Amino acid sequence: MPLSANNPERKSWLPVSENSDFPIQNIPFGVFLTRDNEITIGTRIGETAIDLGALQRLGYFEGIPLTDDMFMQDTLNDFISDGKKTWRLVRNRIAEIFDEKNPKLQNHQQHRDIILFDLKEVEMQMPVLVGDYTDFYSSKEHASNVGKIFRDPKNALFPNWLRMPVGYHGRSSTIIPSGISINRPQGQILPNGADLPVFGRSRQVDFELEMAFVTTDANALGEPIPVDEAEDYIFGLVIFNDWSARDIQRWEYQPLGPFLGKNFASSISPWIVTLDALAPFKAHSVKQDPEPLPYLRQTAGKHTFDIHLEVDLQPSGKQPQTISKTNFKNLYWTMAQQLAHHTSNGCKINSGDMLASGTISGNTPDSFGSLLELSRGGKKPIQMADGTTRKFIEDYDTVIMRGYAQNDKIRVGFGELTTQLLPIFKSKK
Repeated sequence: MPLSANNPERKSWLPVSENSDFPIQNIPFGVFLTRDNEITIGTRIGETAIDLGALQRLGYFEGIPLTDDMFMQDTLNDFISDGKKTWRLVRNRIAEIFDEKNPKLQNHQQHRDIILFDLKEVEMQMPVLVGDYTDFYSSKEHASNVGKIFRDPKNALFPNWLRMPVGYHGRSSTIIPSGISINRPQGQILPNGADLPVFGRSRQVDFELEMAFVTTDANALGEPIPVDEAEDYIFGLVIFNDWSARDIQRWEYQPLGPFLGKNFASSISPWIVTLDALAPFKAHSVKQDPEPLPYLRQTAGKHTFDIHLEVDLQPSGKQPQTISKTNFKNLYWTMAQQLAHHTSNGCKINSGDMLASGTISGNTPDSFGSLLELSRGGKKPIQMADGTTRKFIEDYDTVIMRGYAQNDKIRVGFGELTTQLLPIFKSKK
């Protein structure tokens, strides 16, 4: 089926600024609360939010086999379950409706008043009900940097790291959309030089710059997904901030890996950008040495995406400051390899499952995807423009993440993922 929605020459009759992340070629999917206090599935073009539930009720998806309430739900799970053919039909139709040459909705003011919202009039929600969440550890640079800080630098990577995508199962209940603040966590910590742990507030709260992909119903229990078919079961991507408490993590992570140092919060950008929208930005992945085992070998071609990523840190009441710039294509293990490995033992994958990449770091100091790396474990604080320094995130700091892909014709992006860190939670009782 042709991807007519990706036509780089297409223009929309909705206003789109020159450097917008959301031209008509993007057509991401999300869930929002309207000015009428109704939750609907939607998309956006420029700064206009589009109510897909209203579009469906008014007959604009006629001819596409959709259930009557497909876009009148509070999550995208059912739509994602319908599979790639449906996703493409819907994206193509939306592109047709909002093409500058199509007068049908453009000239129907009554319908426009029902379907269209200024982005400031809506409140973004979680786009999917995340049943299961897995976090991988797929950046060689990040894994090496953390290994040098936490362990013997000569053994920064464990022997299995170059053989398979390493990951752990996280907590889906604490995944939240952009704009929701989080509280500083508490937990067991072993202070430097101490023999016994104490319980208290984490003093080393950190961000992790990641991306996550959202799956459709992929396989039956016991059925592995072949690596060269894996992308067919990936709906799209979000920016993912896997919040971390490094002092809690350092004490607890052996022998079973991350637990309370990770599960207190993870933040996502609210618009899911489909793999179809990112197709023009496919790129060659990192050369893998040694060659992976046969079930992880991908046929020749482009298996990742050229997505620019950056992080701003904003002290309370101050201007944001960019502290990291990197790229999704730096990852050693691809999404297809992650999903193939995840299901190689027969693990079932469901619609709305979220699989995160792990921290994305480059090979230069300004491309590291966490403060743990940027500040060398706190030994080299970052100088802020307001004269303060940061080893880790302080109360009321805000972390802002952005991502976009761009070529000489179009730019497709994710918008901003913004989260503020508040002090530890205090009961009002």
